[in-house]
Amino acid sequence: QVELVESGGGLVQTGGSLRLTCVASGRILTNYSMGWFCQSPGNEREFVAAVGWRDGARTRYADSVRGRFGSSRDNALNAAILQMDNLKREDMDDYYCTARLGVGIVNLPDECDHWGRGPRITVSS
Repeated sequence: QVELVESGGGLVQTGGSLRLTCVASGRILTNYSMGWFCQSPGNEREFVAAVGWRDGARTRYADSVRGRFGSSRDNALNAAILQMDNLKREDMDDYYCTARLGVGIVNLPDECDHWGRGPRITVSS
C-alpha cells in the first residue's frame, strides 16, 4: 500500500513562498513520475507541475505557474517537492501530490496511480 503524505501547506501573504513536500511510504517511487494538482470546492483537479521519474531531469508546468513554481524530487527521501514562489491570490487551493508509474510524466488525473490528501494553501492580500 502506497501512502503519499504532504506537508508544508498553510497561510502566506501575496508574493510570499511556500514549500510543499510529499513523502511516500510503502514503495520506492524512483520509477514514478511525481506531480501536483490543485482543486477548489466544486471544481475539477487542475494540473500544476510535475517531475519525471528516476533522476527527475524532466519537468512540466502549467502556464499559470511557470517561472514561479519549481518541481523536483529527492530520491534519498522518497519524496517530491514543490517550491512555490511569488504566490498570488489565485494560487489559493488544495494541492494534491500524485504519483504515476513509468516513464511518462504526470499529465492527467486519470493516469495517476496514487494520491495524497491535499494540504490547503491560503494566500492573503
